[in-house]
Amino acid sequence: MEDKLFSVEGQVVLASGASRGIGRALAEGFAARGAQVVIAGREIDTLTRTATEISVGAKSVKPIACDVAKPEDVRRLVDRTIEDFGRIDTLLNVAGVNKRMKVEDYTVEEYGWIMDINLRGAFLLAQAVGRHMIRRRAGCIVNIDSLNTYAPLPGVTPYAMSKAGVLMMTRAMAQEWGRHGVRVNSIAPGFFPTALSQKLWAQPHMQQWARQNTPLGKLGELKDLVGTAIFLASPAAAFVTGQTIRVDGGVTAGMSWPIEL
Repeated sequence: MEDKLFSVEGQVVLASGASRGIGRALAEGFAARGAQVVIAGREIDTLTRTATEISVGAKSVKPIACDVAKPEDVRRLVDRTIEDFGRIDTLLNVAGVNKRMKVEDYTVEEYGWIMDINLRGAFLLAQAVGRHMIRRRAGCIVNIDSLNTYAPLPGVTPYAMSKAGVLMMTRAMAQEWGRHGVRVNSIAPGFFPTALSQKLWAQPHMQQWARQNTPLGKLGELKDLVGTAIFLASPAAAFVTGQTIRVDGGVTAGMSWPIEL
């Protein structure tokens, strides 16, 4: 008999920032396990291509263009998903951007761009989906946190600030919505090469540094995030809410130093 404890089959899953990177990997992971997946992002051409590439069997992945920093886009995305599929069981709240530079060099526009997508957009989407889940008295939201909420890295201060907001948003929403049957958790990835960071991790000295500071001795692969997201959305996590799971190969387990043991 098949064990349904970790099953997401039949769920309606909405994933933002899913045309590439972490969002795409998570969307593909859910689609491969029988979920009906809706992917959102700003570029419809890229989204449509991604939807075709990750669709499995009769349940085609549906692409919907959405800029999460725009409230009208968020409303349209959530309304269309519910209109087409009747409900949203799981939200994968992934959309995010970054720009590396010194703190003193950020313009107001660059700061606003990062905060609008990473924090304001994440809040607007979770809020819109949360209203629907509260009415249904069921649902799961998985936000994407960051290694930077454990220890901020130089050169990404607005990004770290935005993700700190996501961490607190996760806990606060879990506090308020638990009585309605809605669970809210987050995943904090460690060092993962993505479209957002591929230039950084293409540098040999950065790869060496990451391996030295990761107890498992390697950079993460996007597929390494899928299992945690599946767990959080499945019946196995029915009593898990307000938590951040750090999928980082052990980076946040402690400090590394150059002493042989």
